[in-house]
Amino acid sequence: MTGLVLKDIRKTYGQVKVLHGIDLTIEVGEFIVFVGPSGCGKSTLLRMIAGLEDITSGEMIIDGQVVNNVPPSKRGIAMVFQSYALYPHMTVYDNMAFGMRIAGESKDEIDRRVRNAADILQLTPYLDRLPKALSGGQRQRVAIGRAICRDPKVFLFDEPLSNLDAALRVATRIEIAKLNESMPDTTMIYVTHDQVEAMTLADRIVVLSAGKIEQVGPPLELYERPANLFVARFIGSPAMNIMPTTIAAAGNPTTLTLKDGTTVRVDIETPAGDVGKAASFGVRPEDLSIATGDDFLFEGTVTIVEALGEVTLLYVEGPVEDEPIVVKLPGIVDVKKGEKLRFSADRTKLHLFDATGHTYRK
Repeated sequence: MTGLVLKDIRKTYGQVKVLHGIDLTIEVGEFIVFVGPSGCGKSTLLRMIAGLEDITSGEMIIDGQVVNNVPPSKRGIAMVFQSYALYPHMTVYDNMAFGMRIAGESKDEIDRRVRNAADILQLTPYLDRLPKALSGGQRQRVAIGRAICRDPKVFLFDEPLSNLDAALRVATRIEIAKLNESMPDTTMIYVTHDQVEAMTLADRIVVLSAGKIEQVGPPLELYERPANLFVARFIGSPAMNIMPTTIAAAGNPTTLTLKDGTTVRVDIETPAGDVGKAASFGVRPEDLSIATGDDFLFEGTVTIVEALGEVTLLYVEGPVEDEPIVVKLPGIVDVKKGEKLRFSADRTKLHLFDATGHTYRK
């Protein structure tokens, strides 16, 4: 059953085009995460779904109904903003009940919904407190609870954790994941710039760039099989290492020549007509390891060592001048600045992009 359909959705402000034809189908109960750099249009798209921004052209369908001209209050949507936006003079209970009171719900129905939401979000002990007596994470949960009480068809989250410190972000992210499990028939759409939130919460991630969708898919699919250079660079932290190269021999495997003359073989098929063409070779930092024999991808000099305990990051001056290669190794590694090392990787985990930035499929 389809929960939300976007058909060629476009948005312009005067002569400025913000969204350039968004097509997306979201099933009932899916948790969808919009990610992309600042200015890509993800929050604008979310606000258009909520009815807070007009649609310039295209169709938006919720639960089988075209809602382009339906006011926000009639769309069956609840939105949780970056700011908690709680009434400081009202208790947690009253904050959560306020919208239902305005809508004329019965006292018993209000009480049932508030206490159900409080139970889901572990807020029952705090129902009589004012917001000032709560932590930041608890206030955000109250804002989420207020949205739950509306019993929406679609939940919209606009960077709800960005104002929280690191520990609270983790705790509240877990609460949102539990909320998703407890409401299997409610569709959730979540905007974030945080990759951990996207990778851990989403059923599917929608990667946006300059008002267009670059790729849609499950988190690990985007990580392992990015559609293009933009997605490859955007998904993953640290970002994928990208090196300019030339296709020396096509077929499968393909032989590449890096800028410094290093030859690399990748288990990716390329057409014979692409021999001599420019391409981009990619390898994720965590897929690299220190080579112990003669079978290696490249060699380079370590310029910076970041020992983080669980992992060690090496910044290596390698085949590409002025663009250090990042190597992410597990645990604590005995490597010193200035060492010259060889690095290898599983050839099945290497990536290759054509001159237009599109992936050569494995």
